[in-house]
Amino acid sequence: MSKFYDFSAHTISGKEISMKEYEGKVVVVVNTASKCWLTPQYEWLEDLYKKYKDDGLVILGFPCNQFGNQEPWDEKSISEWCLINYWVTFPMFAKIEVNGKNTHPIFVYLKKELSWLLWWWIKWNFTKFLLDKKGNPIKRFAPTTKPEEMEEIILEYLKK
Repeated sequence: MSKFYDFSAHTISGKEISMKEYEGKVVVVVNTASKCWLTPQYEWLEDLYKKYKDDGLVILGFPCNQFGNQEPWDEKSISEWCLINYWVTFPMFAKIEVNGKNTHPIFVYLKKELSWLLWWWIKWNFTKFLLDKKGNPIKRFAPTTKPEEMEEIILEYLKK
């Protein structure tokens, strides 16, 4: 049976990285998009990351263009746009799919572990998954859940 640390993904700059790099950290995995009404969450996610990264929080952003063509750019453009508009410094990854036959294995795993009754698919951009320091998926947050609304549970797991 797979665990989060068994997976790898390509960073937004093209380097393959193992999720083992994040072992011992509280991880938030989020599918992102630059042209979505929820895009301001980049700023809130960055605020959370800056506030708690020294305590062991990491946020992993995975751009996805499956919802309304809201991430049409290539990785270089996405990276530049995130930096210019939201000063994103948390790790960003190459564009992926989160639903369908080409779903990235990380999202296959997370959806399987944290499905909501009949909602095994990702509904929209900015669906967020929280994992504990051992890589165990703990909670799934709806796209409309603001990152600051996740802060209390993140703090709980940072202290463990």
